[in-house]
Amino acid sequence: MYFEIYRQTRGTPSTGKGQWRWRLRARNHETVASGESYVNKADCLHVINLIKAVQDETPIKEI
Repeated sequence: MYFEIYRQTRGTPSTGKGQWRWRLRARNHETVASGESYVNKADCLHVINLIKAVQDETPIKEI
């Protein structure tokens, strides 16, 4: 799996155009997760690093 970051090209500046987004892709390039948009690239990368840091420690909660 790998993370991919990109700038949103659709919408308007108030709805996210030009903002940074991330998605997690499987080996077959299918998207398995994605996140909200961020104004700053650094914020987008920060969230990816947070996810990478807790992925093995995060419990699964059945509701």
